[in-house]
Amino acid sequence: MPIGRFRNQFGWQKYRSLVRQDLKETYSRDLHKWLVIAPVMGIIAGLLVTLIAEVILKWMWPPILQFCLIHPLWIVPVVTGGFTLAGLIMQYLTPDPNEHSTEEIIRAYHEKQGRVEMRAFFPKLLAAIATVGLGGSAALEGPSIYSGGATGSWLWTKLRKVRLGTGDRRIMLISGAAAGMAAVFRAPLTGLVFALEMPYKDDLAHEALLPSLIASVVAYVTMVFFLGAKPLFDFHASSTFSGKDLLWSALLGMLIGLIAMTFDITFRRARTFMVRLKWPHWLKMAMGGAATGICGLAFLHIFKGPLVPIGPNYEAVPIILQPGHSSIELVAFGIFKLLATLFSLGTGGVSAMFVPLFLTGGSFGAAFAQSVAHAPAVDLYAAVGMAAFIAAGYKTPLTAVVFVAEATGGHSYIIPSLIGAAVAYAVSGEASVSGDQRLHEDVKIEGLSSISAGEAMQRELSTANAEWTVEEFLARLDERRLHTMYPVVHDGEVVGSVSLLAARQVPEERRSGTQMRSIADSHAERIPLDCNLMEALRILMQPAAPHMVMVTSETGKLEGILTKTDVLSALSRGVSAGR
Repeated sequence: MPIGRFRNQFGWQKYRSLVRQDLKETYSRDLHKWLVIAPVMGIIAGLLVTLIAEVILKWMWPPILQFCLIHPLWIVPVVTGGFTLAGLIMQYLTPDPNEHSTEEIIRAYHEKQGRVEMRAFFPKLLAAIATVGLGGSAALEGPSIYSGGATGSWLWTKLRKVRLGTGDRRIMLISGAAAGMAAVFRAPLTGLVFALEMPYKDDLAHEALLPSLIASVVAYVTMVFFLGAKPLFDFHASSTFSGKDLLWSALLGMLIGLIAMTFDITFRRARTFMVRLKWPHWLKMAMGGAATGICGLAFLHIFKGPLVPIGPNYEAVPIILQPGHSSIELVAFGIFKLLATLFSLGTGGVSAMFVPLFLTGGSFGAAFAQSVAHAPAVDLYAAVGMAAFIAAGYKTPLTAVVFVAEATGGHSYIIPSLIGAAVAYAVSGEASVSGDQRLHEDVKIEGLSSISAGEAMQRELSTANAEWTVEEFLARLDERRLHTMYPVVHDGEVVGSVSLLAARQVPEERRSGTQMRSIADSHAERIPLDCNLMEALRILMQPAAPHMVMVTSETGKLEGILTKTDVLSALSRGVSAGR
């Protein structure tokens, strides 16, 4: 029997076609690419975080802390000098001194398609090292998350042609942030969960799960290769807890939720005020440094000892767990730590406050165990307080519990910590120390992910030449087809966009001498042809959203424009066509 007839008789062609279809559906999300890309992100982030940790925790902060404990009056000038240096770096070497650390990563995720400006990368790391290493009430997670996220965003530009889409940049941003967090706390699960929880107050960035998992583990392995795998904070975990402990944990969570809510709101208002204050950035930070130093000096004046509420403060964890500290001292430490954090980061300090919230919750929890619960297991309540404050402050309840388990080595704390974190999260409502966290999108329109901007854009355009004067532009307008916004181009390439209102607001006597180039918004949103409509809609729906986005080729040539109406029309066509 001929081979061809044999194949047809037994339906081999048909089965081959079915196998191909099954494999195509199985690998439709192209997840295997992350098996190569995510480890690269993890290694780079792990090496960067190792270097940052060595510089701050070995070479800078320990000798400075020792010097300040011996000569307390030097605390204020040392911290003020560090903040002034960081402020000068941010003011003169970065485009926006108020954009950095975790907040920049969250903003890039929501508003910039995962894009991080790399020209300011090293100045921001230097400013973070000056902020934390010279006494600011902050810790290493800020520069670690920023360096990891920025690495992921940068790596996308180098690997874009290797089957990476526009939406993958946001995934790589989050995955890099996960790697940075996992390395700095030697806690891969914490890095994974925090990065997924970070962008939203009420949901997870699900799409980044696999690459974040791989990058976190690789970054952790890279870090422990140099610094060892011992948990960052060594607790003496209790093996059991009673039902009474669970009730006390819920009450502690409620109290900390109220305190955290108050701090969250106060911090956001103070931060907004300082951003709007028309003073030089370095001066604002110098003031914040002086106030932070005064907090440290005042606490040392009242309570003699090695405990001081400034700097990265990792050494404070075992100190607050040691017996011999009164509840008044522990509560005072928490209050001074919150004040120092408000002055450090509220005035523009370059880092984040994960550890300050962690420490504050731990000191309040230990005081609660001694004075309210009268429990011998101080460590247990300190852990619950830590988890509760992180959950309420950052809106990351899962991270809070996982972090306590991984970083302390106390897995028996999980259930009480979970209860305290859940109650604190609920009591604190929507308050968060992050001004860029959002509630998740209410509607997920699956069809938009499969439609590109090139398919949905308007190709017949009314544009303005960058060399035209405003007078020429207004004279050429077709009164029957007026638009709100017009792309401004030069030799086919996008210069920016201009609104009709902005053109008409130019005084008549200046219109003949004013070129369109000079009034165009050069920061107008641009997206590539292959950008999917889910990403485009995200841009069009952001606060102060543009009326349109311009669709450009790789060379910057204008190919079309996209509006919300175009997106909805494309969705309608896609649904009707059975996409």
